[in-house]
Amino acid sequence: MFDGYDSCSEDTSSSSSSDESEEEVAPLPSSLPIIKNNGQVYTYPDGKSGMATCEMCGMVGVRDAFYSKTKRFCSVSCSRSYSSNSKKASILARLQGKPPTKKAKVLQKQPLVAKLAAYAQYQATLQNQVKTKTAAVPVEGFSWGNYITSNNLTAAPVTCFKHAPMGTCWGDISEGVRVEVPNTDCSLPTKVFWIAGIMKLAGYNALLRYEGFENDSSVDFWCNVCGSDIHPVGWCATSGKPLVPPRTIQHKYTNWKAFLVKRLTGAKTLPPDFSQKVSESMQYPFKPSMRVEVVDKTHLCRTRVAVVDSVIGGRLRLVYEECEDKTDDFWCHMYSPLIHHIGWSRSIGHRFKRSDITKKQDGHYDAPPHLFAKVLADGYLMIGIDGSEAADGSDWFCYHATSPSIFPVGFCEINAIELTPPRGYAKLPFKWFDYLRETDSIAAPVKLFNKEVPNHGFHIRMKLEAVDLMEPRLVCVATVTRIIHRLLRIHFDGWEEEYDQWVDCESPDLYPVGWCQLTGYQLQPPAPQSKDSQSSSSKQKKKAKSQQYKGHKKMTSLQLKEELLDGEEYNFLQGASDQESNGSASYYIKQEP
Repeated sequence: MFDGYDSCSEDTSSSSSSDESEEEVAPLPSSLPIIKNNGQVYTYPDGKSGMATCEMCGMVGVRDAFYSKTKRFCSVSCSRSYSSNSKKASILARLQGKPPTKKAKVLQKQPLVAKLAAYAQYQATLQNQVKTKTAAVPVEGFSWGNYITSNNLTAAPVTCFKHAPMGTCWGDISEGVRVEVPNTDCSLPTKVFWIAGIMKLAGYNALLRYEGFENDSSVDFWCNVCGSDIHPVGWCATSGKPLVPPRTIQHKYTNWKAFLVKRLTGAKTLPPDFSQKVSESMQYPFKPSMRVEVVDKTHLCRTRVAVVDSVIGGRLRLVYEECEDKTDDFWCHMYSPLIHHIGWSRSIGHRFKRSDITKKQDGHYDAPPHLFAKVLADGYLMIGIDGSEAADGSDWFCYHATSPSIFPVGFCEINAIELTPPRGYAKLPFKWFDYLRETDSIAAPVKLFNKEVPNHGFHIRMKLEAVDLMEPRLVCVATVTRIIHRLLRIHFDGWEEEYDQWVDCESPDLYPVGWCQLTGYQLQPPAPQSKDSQSSSSKQKKKAKSQQYKGHKKMTSLQLKEELLDGEEYNFLQGASDQESNGSASYYIKQEP
């Protein structure tokens, strides 16, 4: 297992040479070990190799450890993502926070425009800092590792996201698993490796500690477990790569091979086919130029033909077929219920906008029907918002009867979720019993709604990466703040609670920490805030909440139970408290008499 490791302390002045080397390497001090592998002697460089910044994800690291001859990217994933996206400057421009086109503003509200502007200002500030600071001080972007460590945060495990890469085959990857990774605590002129153990997991990211450091965390570092530089123990031996102890602790043991054998006996490592599984899980069946039917974002009641423009991590950028300049686009995941195969609308009788294009454009072809996760022939409902201003029903939305995104009457009131009353309805606070009587309506029976609650694994305060559904091209740093049955309240870090959104636990718009880095997608960091603004806004929120809910929850819940529901229906509606929510497999909560 350790055939790739060898070290000695004999005095020698030999040094490695290379045709590509431009500078002479200084002689080695006799106290430093010389690493030999396959007859080649690796020596310490002169320290001028310097740092590099990945042009795709912005990660800063040692230049020698970067991918490719040009050292422009930190990994193969970033290199490929950059190559693909460089041909699509308009996509990158929007992903970097620049204001969207006029056509894309149709569904935006003013607060969202302010949100985008604030983020654009944030990036401009970072760019100004790069210009004003000296080159010796690298400017880093948002780092999940630093964010998790400095705030002692917890991230949702990868197993919570079945649609994400490795979501169904994460296996026993946990704290204590050993891996072989590049040794950055080293001054050799070539990439060498050492064994590290996982100290903490945060989504795809792992906090690693080199073997031999024991309880010393001074050289701990974060790394994406699915990255190209993490390997199972034994990979170096089979690949002919050198295992070199970190410089900081190289004096601790004279026989490192015996140390490793003792430490690794009985320890777990990654499956030998782990990298192959990662690669397979990141193969996406949707390809550019495929045609699909997708919701018309300007008229939600109908669908339109759109063409897949790009695929990033399973997320599709769809361009409506009639848009010649490719600015009228829509982002969604390939498992989204908003997209369908060509002909779906006609088959179920859904509204459809006929295209002005009489025949397919060259190179475009219909996506095969088997690529769509859920193809149902009937059971679809058109849901309209009471009090809507759209007299033509253009804002009606299509849901399937089994959708987890529709809820029985009283669900929000019982679980203290703010319910928006119909526009123009003046009798406040809103009471369902009064409203049904005044409108001569009946409540849909509770038994018609989806009761299934998977053991999703989410907990309060878990971190994740989430799509901003008001602007679905953005994926942001987010937190789970409430759990009601299978419903999660997602808060965008750094933003006011008014931007929070409720999302189903199996939504394809939620991703593990590190998903953006793994797939090459742009992650929107938390909005920058001063301490004064944070404290004042926090006080205002608490005051508003206490005024809104004080002495109201218990009364309305009991009243609703008596007026509309029997005991079993009430039990079904009521979710677990925030402290008890753990994704249990039942809606039903026992009620004390």
